Amino acid sequence: APGLLLHCPHTTSGRHGLFEFVKAAPATLRFEPGLIVANGNYVIVHGRISGNGRPKNWIIATIMRIEDGCVAEQWEVVQDEASYTESKSGLPMFGEQFAE
Repeated sequence: APGLLLHCPHTTSGRHGLFEFVKAAPATLRFEPGLIVANGNYVIVHGRISGNGRPKNWIIATIMRIEDGCVAEQWEVVQDEASYTESKSGLPMFGEQFAE
């Protein structure tokens, strides 16, 4: 939406912030969507971001509020992906197996 509000730790708010984040991303950046849940005007996408130039992949939950068919507001919950040895549960944070 033209008045997009971004409550994200790695971008400035608004469409401009989103476009600048994408432009500045390394060519190796990859997003793998996982579980997608919708309820009314809200959609949550659980995913993995890899190739971001950081030591660990990110596991994210993107929460979006939809208005008139557009994303009007978005929140990001970002967490470093735990390895098998770091996972006390022994279960991966995303998908069926650990990324390593």
